[in-house]
Amino acid sequence: MAKKENCEQLQEEKSLEEMFAELNLLAEKLENRDTSLEDSFILYRQGMELLKLCSGKLDTVEKKMLQLNEDGTFSEFSR
Repeated sequence: MAKKENCEQLQEEKSLEEMFAELNLLAEKLENRDTSLEDSFILYRQGMELLKLCSGKLDTVEKKMLQLNEDGTFSEFSR
């Protein structure tokens, strides 16, 4: 259990770009016909966990985005 928490902590320290690159590598391995079914399940699980971390990071960034108003105050960014 501690090993999994360590792994998640290391993943959280990575940038979004690094995590997206890792997701891309996992997808390439999944697409490889030489990857066994058992390995495919492991890669899929790793990808889903990484995707969850990416989603959490994106949510955090989105919440931090602020827009500077004309009067110098900040408000939440909206489209």
